[in-house]
Amino acid sequence: MVQVAAKVLRSVNIVPRFAIVFIDAFVLLMAAMAAFFVRSNFESNQLLDMQFLRGSLFYCFVGVAVMYFTKIYNVIVRFSGIRDGIRLFQTLAIQFLLIAIANVAIDHYTGLGYMVPVSVLVIATMISFITLFSYKLAVKDFLYRLKDSQQEKPVRRVLIFGAGDAGVLTHEAIRKDNLYKYINCGFLDDDPRKKGKYVQSIKILGGMEVLDEVIEKYQPDELIVAALDIGYDRKKEIMEEALDKGLKVYTIPPVNQWVSGELETNSIRKINIEDLLGRKSIKLKNELVSEELRGKVVLVSGAAGSIGKELTKQISRAEPKKLLILDMAESALYDVENMLKRCAPEVDVEVLLADVRRRPMVEEIFDQFRPEYVFHAAAYKHVPMMEKYPKEAFMANVWGTKNMADAALKYKTRKFVMVSTDKAVNPTNVMGASKRMAEMYIQSLNQRLCLEQPGEHPLYITTRFGNVLGSNGSVIPLFTQQIEEGGPVTVTDPEMTRYFMTIPEACELVLEAGVMGDGGEIYVFDMGKPVKIVDLAKKLIHLSGKKLGVDIDIKYVGLREGEKMYEELLNNGESTHNFKKHEKIFIANVLPGNFDEIDTCISRCKELTEANTDWNLVQEMKRMVPEYISASSRFEALDKKFVDEK
Repeated sequence: MVQVAAKVLRSVNIVPRFAIVFIDAFVLLMAAMAAFFVRSNFESNQLLDMQFLRGSLFYCFVGVAVMYFTKIYNVIVRFSGIRDGIRLFQTLAIQFLLIAIANVAIDHYTGLGYMVPVSVLVIATMISFITLFSYKLAVKDFLYRLKDSQQEKPVRRVLIFGAGDAGVLTHEAIRKDNLYKYINCGFLDDDPRKKGKYVQSIKILGGMEVLDEVIEKYQPDELIVAALDIGYDRKKEIMEEALDKGLKVYTIPPVNQWVSGELETNSIRKINIEDLLGRKSIKLKNELVSEELRGKVVLVSGAAGSIGKELTKQISRAEPKKLLILDMAESALYDVENMLKRCAPEVDVEVLLADVRRRPMVEEIFDQFRPEYVFHAAAYKHVPMMEKYPKEAFMANVWGTKNMADAALKYKTRKFVMVSTDKAVNPTNVMGASKRMAEMYIQSLNQRLCLEQPGEHPLYITTRFGNVLGSNGSVIPLFTQQIEEGGPVTVTDPEMTRYFMTIPEACELVLEAGVMGDGGEIYVFDMGKPVKIVDLAKKLIHLSGKKLGVDIDIKYVGLREGEKMYEELLNNGESTHNFKKHEKIFIANVLPGNFDEIDTCISRCKELTEANTDWNLVQEMKRMVPEYISASSRFEALDKKFVDEK
């Protein structure tokens, strides 16, 4: 019989409205009768004199009528909360006023006295509110417990760091989860005054200093970081310490991403490598970008790459008149087109399957569409691959940039922004040297035009930054794939370091430079401290739930062709000065060089790609970029030759 009743209750997802009306009416009637009894000190003669039955029925009738008009019955009982309690209080307040007015009117016109004496009305309203709200919460809790006890759900034992408002909302969110049965082992908090106290019957165990003891005693599987008011460095420390202890770590989103002010379990996410990057993400002034690009024709080359794709996404938010997306990779370009159709269907997108190395094709595009802003991200960037194919590196990174820049001049583009790399600084490989040559051409062209055509030419701007997390060809996808395959994770050297930033940050920098640049600048981003690649590998192993040395090993493989141990954002002869429009952006003090000499050298290199060997081409590149000294490369012999000649 009990099992049958439980089955029936579980099948009732929403209590029928007539049942709620009946229960509420019964509660109002009982509250009014109780109030009459209290007011009369339980004396039967006085009750009869007060006509308590008539008054109780009147109180019940008015209450049901008011509840109908305030639609209080539309509330689903199992989802009742504080807001519904406020609505109930407002409903009973209206009922109080209406009965008070009716009392005066009936007494005035009939002389029968008050239907419900004021003292009885006050007591009845208090009893009604307490009883109605309490029973709704009790029903809600009963339905939750019944449902939870009957479901077989996987158990997840968690700790919540943060015993404040966010921590409480996190506890409530996981308590309601339909997929897992969460057992909250306790709260952790940095505030020593909270230790030993309770939040919703869950104990605050202390700070991170008790983590070892807590793990041993309660054996949690996960830690949810639910403290919104702690600094980034402290949050990073907590995450890394929990990962080191073998816990899975989750975090909650900012308050403005909660749904209707509530936290949902599907928004509690696993931490990712960006959370452990080592510095805060830098936010730029995208409203200025929107103002500048709105209603303009904007061209993004290399639009199918990691940087180009994010650029198109961010530019689409600025509502350009037309967005031109150019790339030679047809499948990836098709994917970008579909992505833009989903996230920005109102933007006019023109797909251009083209190769920046082909000058006639580039000029035809500029002639047809007349882009006002060009963001040039098309490039080959894989260091060992370009070391093997120097001609391809030159043609894509140098000749392609020259074609785009010259077309921008011929067809009167307003701004041309080139995406460069920190590998262009003191390059040790062909890829870096090719990007440095492109920088030199862009900067010297801008200087020449400033002298010959002041105020009447495109503004040429360069942005220079380090490695981008998760981009095509970066270490993150490689390490992730190696971990999924069971390892080992291959790291070049235990001391190798790189600067890192996220793809959205990189693109925000490029857009900001395009809007604020005055032409001729090389913008350098404040990228914080360099990160050891081996530390990055260890963190990714932890994030995957594996144990270093047990599940996954790290293998050191040595420098590949053209690689160097440490990246730089400036060479020995460069310095920076602050960019007044943003504290995290700097301008490199780099001399532009002589345009005629640079242009001649590039033309000579172009001829060498058609008629000579790689050696002759790289030798010419080294003449143009004197600081280009090869490392771990076959082209080191050319550096020795230059030394011998001197």
